[in-house]
Amino acid sequence: MASNTSTAAPSRRYKLVFFVPVADSAACKTAVLAAGAGQFPNYSEVCFETLGTNQFRPGEASTPYIGQPGRLEEVAEARIETVVTGEETMRDVVRALKQTHPYEVPVYEVYKLEDF
Repeated sequence: MASNTSTAAPSRRYKLVFFVPVADSAACKTAVLAAGAGQFPNYSEVCFETLGTNQFRPGEASTPYIGQPGRLEEVAEARIETVVTGEETMRDVVRALKQTHPYEVPVYEVYKLEDF
């Protein structure tokens, strides 16, 4: 008797969260979504965005996109969250984010997701 159980391992899913100045959020969203983020069955370009304020003090050796070295800055930023399927796609998405993000060191987080 044939089994209905698939032996193929499902692709790992990840959540990408990144922070970007509001003025640059559209370009970063476009880049990560074009690289394969935000794909669900019957849906594409899926992400969630919230607004907040980021605080940082650029180091003396930095060349900040916003602000001056040694001076405390507060910047209106978007927190953007999206889901990515597959490790290679996740790597492509992070690469696209790093190439598009205006900061010297983009702030982002990657989480492995579990299905329940």
